[in-house]
This record gives sequence, C-alpha cells and structure tokens, in this order.
Amino acid sequence: MKPGRLRSWVFPAIVVLAAAVRFPGLDVRPMHADEAVQAAKAARLLEQGRYEYDPEEFHGPALNYLTLLPAALRGAARYQDLDEVILRSVPAAIGVLLVAGHILLVPVIGLPAAAVAALLAAVSPAMVYYSRYYIHETLLVAFSFGALLSVCRYLQKPGVLWAASAGACFGLMHATKETWVIALASMAAGWGLTLTVERLRGASRTPTTLPWHGRHLLAAILVAVVVSGLLFSSFLSHPRGVVDSVAAYRTYIERAGSASWHTHPWHYYFGLLLWVRSDGGPVWTEGLILALALIGLPAGLARGGMPGVDRRLLCFVGAYAWLMAAGYSLIPYKTPWCLLGFLHGFILLAGVGAVRLVRASRNALARTAVVGLLVAAVAHLGWQAWAGSFRYEADPRNPYVYAHTSRDVFDITRRVEALALAHPQRLAMPIEVVSRENLWPLPWYLRRFSAVRWETGVSEEAGIAPVVLWTPEAERAAIRKLYELRPPGERELYVNIFDRPVELRPQVELRGYAAKSLSDEVRQSGR
Repeated sequence: MKPGRLRSWVFPAIVVLAAAVRFPGLDVRPMHADEAVQAAKAARLLEQGRYEYDPEEFHGPALNYLTLLPAALRGAARYQDLDEVILRSVPAAIGVLLVAGHILLVPVIGLPAAAVAALLAAVSPAMVYYSRYYIHETLLVAFSFGALLSVCRYLQKPGVLWAASAGACFGLMHATKETWVIALASMAAGWGLTLTVERLRGASRTPTTLPWHGRHLLAAILVAVVVSGLLFSSFLSHPRGVVDSVAAYRTYIERAGSASWHTHPWHYYFGLLLWVRSDGGPVWTEGLILALALIGLPAGLARGGMPGVDRRLLCFVGAYAWLMAAGYSLIPYKTPWCLLGFLHGFILLAGVGAVRLVRASRNALARTAVVGLLVAAVAHLGWQAWAGSFRYEADPRNPYVYAHTSRDVFDITRRVEALALAHPQRLAMPIEVVSRENLWPLPWYLRRFSAVRWETGVSEEAGIAPVVLWTPEAERAAIRKLYELRPPGERELYVNIFDRPVELRPQVELRGYAAKSLSDEVRQSGR
C-alpha cells in the first residue's frame, strides 16, 4: 500500500480508537477532589465572565476557558448546570487531538513510527485515564507536544508559521500549569545535548545554536506573550493576573522541595509504569513503551540512522524525554499524573523503536513473530486502558487512582437528595456540614442545594439544620449541641441516615443524621 493511502486510513482509525476509550461513560467515576475544585473555578468564570488567577493554588486558566465551549453547547450557564460530561469532555477532546497530532510527525520520524506512536498514545493506560480527568495535565502534554513538534518542523524548514505555532503552544503551556517550565527547560537542554552529540559525531554543518531568524524569534515571543497574557488577564479585565503568573513560581518552588504526603522516592514514576499489582488486582504495566523507547533512542545516535527518520531531531526528542523524566524524578513532590509529560516523550521514541525492531528481523518468519508480539502487547495496553477507566476507575488497585473519592459519595448524595424531596423547602433544605478535613468533592455533589452551611467546628449559637453531616472528630460536640444544650421539650431525635460506614475518600469517614420526623417521611414514601 502506498504511504499516502496508508496515511489516509491508519490515522483516522487510530483517532476513532482514541475517542472510543476516552468519551464513553465520563460520568461513571466519582469526581476527584482536584476535579471538583477546578469545576468550582470554571463555574465562577461561567457565571461571572472573569477569571482571577490564584498564585497559591489551582493552576492556570486554560482549562477553565476551554470549558466554556462544551458548557455553551449544552446550554449550561450556572454552577448547578455543569456536570461531569461537560467538564471531562475537555481533556477527553484534547487527548484525542493529541493522538491526531502525531500525523504531523511524519516528516520527523517517518510514517510507520508516527503511526505506532499515535497508537501507543491512544491506548496507553495512563494517557487514557487522565484524558478522562478534569485536571490540567492532558492539556499540558498536548500543548508541550505542539511546541516540540513546531520546533522540530521549524528546524527542518524555518518559517514564520512554525515559529508562531511554537509561540502559541508555549503561551498555552504557561497558561495551563506552572510545571511547563520543566518541559521548556528539557527542550532547551535537549537541544544543547543534541548539538554536543552532533559535534562529537563530526557533523561540521550542524549549527551551534537554534537557527531562529530574528523576526521569527520575535514572532514566537510575541505570540506566546499575547496568548498567555490574554488568558491570565482574563482578556485584559484582570491585569494583576499577569503579574501573579510570575509570582506563583516562588510558591511552587517551595512546594516542590517540601515534605508532604505527596513526597515519593525518585523511582516512583518508573515503578508505576513498569509493574504494579496489589490485593489480587491485575498486573498493570506500560513496560512495553519504556522498552521500545530504549530501542528507539539509539536511532538518533547511530551514524546510519533509519529511513524516514530525521536523526538529529530524534536525538533532540530523546534528550527532551529523558531529561524531563529525570527532572520530575528528582523533585520529591510527586503526583502520578505528572508522569504524562515524559511518558509521551517515551511514546514518540517507542514508535521509532517498534519500527526499528521489526526492520531488524532477519527474515519473514522472525518479522511476523515480532509483529505478533507487538500486537499482543499493544492489545494488553488497550485492555489495561479499558479496565483502568471502566472497571477499576476508582479502585485503589489501579495505580493511577490517587487519593480518590470513594463511590460512597454517590450513596451520600442520593440519601441527602431523598431527604430534600421529603422536606418542604426541597433544594433549599438547610444542611450543616462540620469538619476540619478537606471535604472536596462534597461541595460539588451538594452544589444544587442552596442552604448548605460549611463549618470547621460546631457552633452552639447557630440553629440546628434538619440534616447534619460531620466527620468523627466533630461528633462529640455535635451530639452535645443536639441534645445536651437544648431544653427537653425542644429536643428532636436525630437518626443515622446511612445503614453502613461511608467514606468520602480513604480514611475520611463521613457520618450523617437527619431529624427523625424527616427520616420517617422518607421511609413512608419509599424513597
């Protein structure tokens, strides 16, 4: 089959596969606390038309602005109108576009390697799982890939369009998440290493710096500043956001080296990717990608190279990927989704590695065996992607489930909603929540209730709501308020609304009580 015809069906098929594992069932998994916090930020933008960047938390505005599109398509105008499908469709769509973007890599690593890389990105369990997560990481990976791709294409054929494309992607990276500087530094250092390798190889014609023409560099910088500045300033309505976007790095540098329960050893990410199995769960591994990446990297160093592969640019991509992996590994503060950036770099190398492995086979039988093994391994990745997103989507045995919300949150929400249906004020039913714990994503699940009072301690002066929720440390004070501080004639019995212990997330138990009269009405109505 001719390359043009192959390209015409291979990439669309891979894109369809990527969409098939990213879009279905976006509302099945409970909202993570981080997702719910971002949902509240997006709702503020939706309702007020303005985003105010917080240099202490929450990351950049790109995710929230992109959310306006599916919200508008679904007619959502308020916080209460948002749902998981609206929110998670943003990273899902960006994840599919990331896969589709591999077609632009054909001039860099060749059609077969670009197609394999696209396939691996489509079925990688981590890439799929976090493409269904309403957080910034998939966007950062996609924009970083856009920047890397634009730089590579510019190096092949300098022009203002590729320069502006690189600038736009860098601006979007900055407006997405503060860790964009790791990708930027890895690209700069990766190009320096590539030049060093070229000099050692004796390629005298290789330029000693990036061959940016002055006006092209100016265009890239201007576009980056405009894109980032418009988003951080909420399209000039909040200029302070631009200043805060720079001031934020002090906070994040301090946090990167501070001790917390997010502190993990240097090999944490590689442990997640290579082998995880716990409590009778399945084996989770993306070792195929790492193995193929190790095979593909020498193609950027060997003198002969590979047909269709730009050896110098492959060396650049390889250095970028491994430097970024080293950077993230050395930072003590780690969360599993941060591995996506360098994992995608490994995927690009793995595409070359797979093609190199097949071409190294000496005869048709060996080649068939290698292809068969690769197909089986990719199918196993696809099974893991399906299992991780649809079977173990909130199960701690899934290595990408991290401090995740328990499915008990659905029972909590259903029980409170049933009580509200029996209350004369319906969604205006007073609810009191008492805890010193961070109870996100509970505010998301109670977003349709207009009279929720959130307290860190029991107020003896405030009135008593017909429904109260608290964590165990508040129980003694709450019982005192319900029974000991009220005259006997004014006391009303409160009954447990859960028939078993429930957890908001691991080790965060939530207890709920309702006035007996209200609970009896629910029971009599059969709700």
